[in-house]
Amino acid sequence: MSNEIEVKLNHINKSFGTFQASSDVSFAIEKGRLIGLLGPSGSGKTTILRMIAGLERPDSGDIYIGGRRVNDVAPGKRGIGFVFQNYALFRYMTVRENIAFGLKIQKAAKAKIRERVDLLTELVGLKDFGRRYPMQLSGGQRQRVAFARALAPEPELLLLDEPFAAIDAKVRKELRQWLRQTIHKLGVTSIFVTHDQDEAVEVADDIIITHRGRIEQTGTPIEIYQKPRTPFVADFIGEAVHVPDFTVFKGFENGTTTGAHEGIIRPEFLEIGANDSEMVMPLASEDGVVRGVYFRGNNAEVDVEVKGQLLKGARSLELPPLHEGDRAKVFIHRVYSFAGGKTAILENRAKQTNSVVI
Repeated sequence: MSNEIEVKLNHINKSFGTFQASSDVSFAIEKGRLIGLLGPSGSGKTTILRMIAGLERPDSGDIYIGGRRVNDVAPGKRGIGFVFQNYALFRYMTVRENIAFGLKIQKAAKAKIRERVDLLTELVGLKDFGRRYPMQLSGGQRQRVAFARALAPEPELLLLDEPFAAIDAKVRKELRQWLRQTIHKLGVTSIFVTHDQDEAVEVADDIIITHRGRIEQTGTPIEIYQKPRTPFVADFIGEAVHVPDFTVFKGFENGTTTGAHEGIIRPEFLEIGANDSEMVMPLASEDGVVRGVYFRGNNAEVDVEVKGQLLKGARSLELPPLHEGDRAKVFIHRVYSFAGGKTAILENRAKQTNSVVI
C-alpha cells in the first residue's frame, strides 16, 4: 500500500451567508484509497467534495491534489473525474458517445478515443450496449456509463456525489460491490459522499465523518465502529440507543470517575433471554418487558423495556420466539459512556474481564 498523499485539505473554511458549511476542515488521503465522506444532511460533506472539485471556492485554507495547490486551478485542469447522483448523461448521445465526451473535449486522437471507450465499456460490463441511448438503459446501467465517462480522461482523482441515491435497493447493493472491486482494480484515488452508513461501511477503505461543518472522526470502518471518539459518532454509527443514566443498570452502578452517566447501548451489547435458564449470568441480568419483535431475516429484532428505558437487541430465530408483552431477561455486556465529551467502553462488572471486543 502506498503512503503517498494524493489529497490534502488544510484548515478549510467555507460559509454561505450565515451558514458555516465547513469549519477548520483538515484531512489527508493516501493515493489509491477509496474514501467515504459520511454524515447527516447539512453536515458539510457535499461542500467538501465540491471544493475539491473546484465547483466551490474555500473562504480560507488550502487544497492540494497530487502535491499541487489547486485553490486557483480551474475545475477542468485539476485532473478530476466527477460522477453525479443523477447520472447527468447526454440523452441524445449513445453509451459510447457519452463515454468519449471528455476525450473529445481534450481533442484526443480518434484511435485513442476508440481504444479507451472499448476498454471502459468492457470494464463496466456494457460492451454490447454501446449503441444504446441512456433512456434504453436501467438505472444501474446508466450509473455505470457515468462512471466510465468520468474515468475516460484517466483522472488522478475520482469524486462521486451520492452515486447510488437514484437506484433501487437491490441494484444499489450490487453496484456497491462492483464499484469497490472496480476502483481497487484501477487503483484510482476516490472519494464518495453518502449519508448511508451501511453504504460507507461496505464500500469505503476509510471513512471521514462530518457533523455541523467539522470533521468528527476519520478511520477505517472497523475503527470508527468499535472506537468512536465522540458522542456524535457513537450515536450516529450503528443502531444505537441513547440512555441518560446507565448507572441504573446492574454492573454499571459505579458509573465513571467523572460522574458522567450518559451513554449509548447498541443492540449487540445486549443478551436477551426468555428466562433465567437461557442466560449465562442470570443473577446479573435485568428484568424486562418485550415491547416489539421484528423479523429481520437472519434474526429477530427485539425492543425490550428495562427500568423505564427502551433498549434494542437481537435474538436468534433458533430460540423460542418472544412476543410483545412477554417477560424477558436482559444482560447488558457493555455501554459507551460520554465522560468529558469523549467516549469510553465500560464493561459490565459482572463479567470480571477487561475485554472490549465487540
